[in-house]
Order: sequence, then C-alpha cells, then structure tokens
Amino acid sequence: MADEFLTIGAFARAARLSPKALRLYDDVGLLRPAAVDADSGYRYYAPAQLDRARLVAWLRRIDMPLARIKEVCDLPGAELAAAIGEHMAHAEAELAARRRLAGFLTDHLTGKGTTMSETHPLGLRFAAGSEIGQVRDNHQDLAYAGSTLLAVADGSGPAGDRAAAAAVDVFRSLPATGDLLGTLTAAVRDADAAVLALGADSDERPITTLTALLWSGTRIGVAHIGDTRAYLVRGGELSRFTDDHSYVQGLVDAGELSAADAVTHPQRPLLVRALGAAAEADVAVRTAVQDDRYLLCSDGLWAVVPAGRIAEVLTAGHDPQETVRLLIEEAMHAGAPDNIACVVADVVPL
Repeated sequence: MADEFLTIGAFARAARLSPKALRLYDDVGLLRPAAVDADSGYRYYAPAQLDRARLVAWLRRIDMPLARIKEVCDLPGAELAAAIGEHMAHAEAELAARRRLAGFLTDHLTGKGTTMSETHPLGLRFAAGSEIGQVRDNHQDLAYAGSTLLAVADGSGPAGDRAAAAAVDVFRSLPATGDLLGTLTAAVRDADAAVLALGADSDERPITTLTALLWSGTRIGVAHIGDTRAYLVRGGELSRFTDDHSYVQGLVDAGELSAADAVTHPQRPLLVRALGAAAEADVAVRTAVQDDRYLLCSDGLWAVVPAGRIAEVLTAGHDPQETVRLLIEEAMHAGAPDNIACVVADVVPL
C-alpha cells in the first residue's frame, strides 16, 4: 500500500478511536477508508481524514447519534455549532424527563405516591391497528386488543403471517386469573410449539416475535420475546419496559453501541430470540395504575418514528383509536419500509 496511507491501527491511534469504531463508521457510511486491499479487505486511511475522524470522535463523546453526525458533520462551523447546541438542549430535556420519571417511581415504590386500590376496579379502553407499509409485498405483523389481552407479533420467513397468528391465538384463550406467571410461561411453550409445527415439513421455518399483556384487575402479566416492544406512559412520561432480543441490543448492553445508534445499525433486524426457535421469553407481572397508557408496537413503528414523536402522539389527549391511527400515519410519512402494528390501551375505572 502506498506510503501516503495509514493502516487502520495507525489511523485509529492518531484519531484516538478504536479500529472497531472505524469499522462501524465505515459500515454506516460516515467515514469510509481511503483504500481497501482487494485481497485481504484491510482498510487504509489518508492522513487528510484525521480531522473528520477527530470531529466524529468529539461528537460521539457528547452522545450524538451516528445518524445525526452524518447529517451535520459537513456543515459550516456556525451551523455545526447550532446543531450541537440543539442536540445538547434535547439531551438535557430528556435527562429532565428521566429525572421526573425516576422521582415518580421512587415515590411509588416507597409508598409516597398513590395507586388505585384493589377496591376500585380498573379496566382497559383499547384499540389496535396494522398496515402493510409502503415497501413490503406481504403483511406479517399482527395487532390484537381485547378486554383481557393486548398483543403484537411480527412474523418472519415463510408463513411468517401464520406464525404471528398462531402465537397470538394461543394467548387469546388464556384465563386472566390465578398464577399469571405460570400461565404465561406455559403459554410461551405452547406458542413456540405452534410456530415450530408450521415449519415441520420445510427446511425454512417461520419465526415470530411476540409482546403480550394479559390483564387481570390491577395486575398485568407480560410475555415478551423478540423486538416488538411495550411502552408505558405514566405521569406524562414515556418509558419502555421490554428489552429487544436482538444482535444490536447485545452491543448496546455491552457498551459497544449507543441506544440511539442501534436504531440505524445495518444489523438491527437480526434477532437472537424468537418463537419458533425454542427460545426463552421474558415473563413478568406489573401493577396497573389508573390513567396509565400502554403502547405495544412492531419495529415498523419504533424503528422509523423517533421516540420523542411517539411520546408526543401518545400524550396528545386522543382516544386509543385515534392515537393508533396517528401513530400508523407517522410511520407511513416516514416511508414505512416495514409492516406496522400497534396497540394502544388506557387503564380506566370501571
């Protein structure tokens, strides 16, 4: 390789970045190498690229997402400074929101807050909706909402739509009484078997994600596997209470990728756990509070509509049916590259 190029290791040291970071920046199109060895695939960089690399490193240190860095790093100085100021203002607002939510949870857990007593029965007001989107030619997402069950599933592979339906069908027949954890654990096994059976005669087996809430008075049983998601709006603040079972979430958990960057990572759809793959689901029980609002959705919504915009729609005061319509509309306006499914439910007094 010509003398004017630096190896990826030498360039990483000069830019104070890791080779892994440089490979990621190449993958997302932020900082391409000046040359790539045709035989080994080894990356080489030009010294003139150091200024850009250092700028990227500085912007990453203020936790600016990679997708946003791609948008702003070539701006003139004054415009870039304004973009940095805008990013920091948004980050400070998010931190303030997290502090308010943490205070609310602390009060609730220590008994300072108020919850609806078992003597005041609660119910759900709900709506569900789904759309094929603007790119896919098949619809494999499913949204279901009933008086005791809320569920979203995202099927994949041959018969992915049938896999999603088979999983939700198992949960639709569950009793919403007694041992919720035991009921949900058994249902996950049954749903996994139902999806496995669909591919019994084929080398290519369908799989599906599933996020389901089983309603029982003031208790909500949660069963979750894959990267469909469940969110809660409480006290005007949006929080997510499911973890994505995906490759990029593993990178986030290991501290190798920020949550914001995970959304645009090229391997974001790669799942590590799903029904139909004999994988374990997350099962838990939560306590409901009057005026809680729940959102269940597939990645056709959360991966294309920013969390801040989702929060705005959820807290705008619309009923569940209108809120579902508006959320799907947001995904469609964002290009809807995938199927979309979502459920919105409010906890209300009976």
